[in-house]
Amino acid sequence: MKLIIQIPCFNEEKTLTITLKQLPRQVEGFDMVEWLIIDDGCTDDTVKVARECGVDHVVSFINNKGLAAGFSAGLKRALQEGADVIVNTDADNQYCAADIPTLVKPILDGKADYVIGARPITAIKHFSPLKKMLQKIGSWVVRITSKTDIPDAPSGFRAMSRECAMKLNVFNEYTYTLETIIQAGQKGMVVTSVPIQVNEDLRPSRLIKSIPGYIKKSIITIIRIFMVYRPFHFFMSMGLTIFATGFLVGLRFFYYYLIGEGEGHVQSVILAGVLLGMGFQTALIAFIADLLSVNRKLLEDLQYNSRSLNANNKKEDRCLPAKE
Repeated sequence: MKLIIQIPCFNEEKTLTITLKQLPRQVEGFDMVEWLIIDDGCTDDTVKVARECGVDHVVSFINNKGLAAGFSAGLKRALQEGADVIVNTDADNQYCAADIPTLVKPILDGKADYVIGARPITAIKHFSPLKKMLQKIGSWVVRITSKTDIPDAPSGFRAMSRECAMKLNVFNEYTYTLETIIQAGQKGMVVTSVPIQVNEDLRPSRLIKSIPGYIKKSIITIIRIFMVYRPFHFFMSMGLTIFATGFLVGLRFFYYYLIGEGEGHVQSVILAGVLLGMGFQTALIAFIADLLSVNRKLLEDLQYNSRSLNANNKKEDRCLPAKE
């Protein structure tokens, strides 16, 4: 059994040494533990520091592509290197590496496919009240959409089985945290969480450059999640709301018409007609979006079969004896 611990990095030379010194080289249940970093277009000595600290694998981007792209690239490389379980953590040493055995235990016991480390959010002093609130909202959205019970969905400290990693796809360019949990839940994988501890804050968050920007991206992410993973409910709810509003406006005009004051409310007829038409069209979009969702699931199944085939072939190649 091989465990690969991956760390997305962007200019982390000041904190990476601290993080890597905490990572284990032996974890119960695994024959091998390897480290992998994703060089997300670093312009400092992150890669040099990583190699000096004994990192086994490095995935490099020419330019900065963001956390989500780095996470996906790390999973792909870890699978190529034969990982049976993959742990993702941050380069700023936010998460306590001593909790890795706890994180992977549900997978080793065959009780989970995807495990999320749940931080003690209310006790973290360097988290602002606004950030704590957004954490709760994001986790609530994930619970509703994925039908899982994850208290800290934005946590980046997580472990996944090989099968789980092969089934995940990240479309969001901002972050992978919410989307991958929803995917796992909708694909029927067992997603659970375990309590973890966090270390002192070494640097400000890279995701939160400004509070207004963070709120904007969070709202867009949440809306996009509903549109992609619950398209029928999203568009049908919107369509019915618009249609109902138009119907009420029409009833208002009808009331005034019955009491002989309809001439002064012609604009209500126009507004009702527009809203009823918009509501009906949005409801039709719900059916089209649902069909597209089915097509996406079929394509993901084909992608998973392809990944499985490639992974099995590479595993067989590694097991073959060397030619004399």
